[in-house]
Amino acid sequence: MATSSDRYPYAFHIALDGNGLNGLEGAAGVCVFRYNPDSGEYAYRVQYYDGVAGGHAISITPDRKFGFLGNAGQQILFYDVESLDERERVSTLRFEAPDASIKSSTHMVWLDNTQGVTAIGDGLWLVDLDRPTKAERIGEHLLKLPHAMKRTASGRYLVYGGMDHPGQGEAAEVGIFDLEKRVARRIPLPTTCWHVACHPREDLFYALSFRVHPQEGRDWHEWAMAYFKEYVFEIDAPSGQILRHWTCGQNVPAHINSDVCVSDRELIYCNGGSGTIVMIDLADFTSYRVIDERPGLSWQMRSARQAARQVTDAFTRGSPVPSSRHFVGALRVTRGTLIDSVYACQLSADQKLLFTANRGLNTITVYDYPANAVRLRVKMPELRAYLPDLPVWTDPRLGFHHSTLLSPVPAPAGADLRSVHEH
Repeated sequence: MATSSDRYPYAFHIALDGNGLNGLEGAAGVCVFRYNPDSGEYAYRVQYYDGVAGGHAISITPDRKFGFLGNAGQQILFYDVESLDERERVSTLRFEAPDASIKSSTHMVWLDNTQGVTAIGDGLWLVDLDRPTKAERIGEHLLKLPHAMKRTASGRYLVYGGMDHPGQGEAAEVGIFDLEKRVARRIPLPTTCWHVACHPREDLFYALSFRVHPQEGRDWHEWAMAYFKEYVFEIDAPSGQILRHWTCGQNVPAHINSDVCVSDRELIYCNGGSGTIVMIDLADFTSYRVIDERPGLSWQMRSARQAARQVTDAFTRGSPVPSSRHFVGALRVTRGTLIDSVYACQLSADQKLLFTANRGLNTITVYDYPANAVRLRVKMPELRAYLPDLPVWTDPRLGFHHSTLLSPVPAPAGADLRSVHEH
């Protein structure tokens, strides 16, 4: 019997957090966008889940059967990859209570088809899809508030970024956990780095700065975007040594990053604040190029409801007079726009297609890579189509956040051409 993967070999899974400015406080759902580049056909499905909040990141089992919806609501939620139906959810408070409400299981790394590692409280926990209430604490993570998590090429090391902590302040650190020895190490950095990506062949990883200000000098929960220079650090996982780093002046539109992926030639990451996808050359770790998704005036005028929600939410997070510098800095970061931008960005396994999801414009785009020409752009339905109790004038954004792309993997000579790969 034919499956959706036969008709649509590409499946772009995107976490959804609704239409608010702060993605850590919104709804929780999943969008899967399926695509066939040969026929040009596409299809999508959207599902929000009641009783869970702050949908954030997606990770899918290697056998492509089940997904994990990371969130900022202290719950573990698994869903069926094909139907998006919920399979299981478990409160992480049964294992360990955090010291801040945004300290949650936002990301997970799968070790096999049933077992994955995620952060809960001050520890790293091994969670089994078949026994989700029997999680095992495997060690301390040593960070204030762990965030994005990946596994290096050899499989031995988990690497993870860290968020600034509402009570403990600026993070400026990343973590490395040795899965064989079950020991973590903390790597201090000059800047906070929420997000990381791993080299495809070596035990190297990349940590990207995420620079913010605390509102009124103290609140790291409702932070403001900082108009500072940005960094990317290349780190050796076995030794913890920083090998190289890239930095750019504040004028480069590389602020408030989200998804990160790596091709054979470039480190690729999207920036929801600046509205760009930045691509850094891995050979020299100096030169870079940019895809600019900043909307033109006509797009901005058609996005009045999004802009109104953004501005309203910004005023709930900071008082206009004492926080005026934060508002000016945010306008500099966004280059004068009043809506956010690209949060999801994934490269296909054959490195020919780049998928992005623009949160502010509520669009999904497929680019030819490395040419970066637009192949397809789809305007997605409004949020009210899935949450009908919202008023007709509500902000229409679905709330795109982190993503995962399932795509065909190029097969070596003599291999089964039906082989697939989670990227």
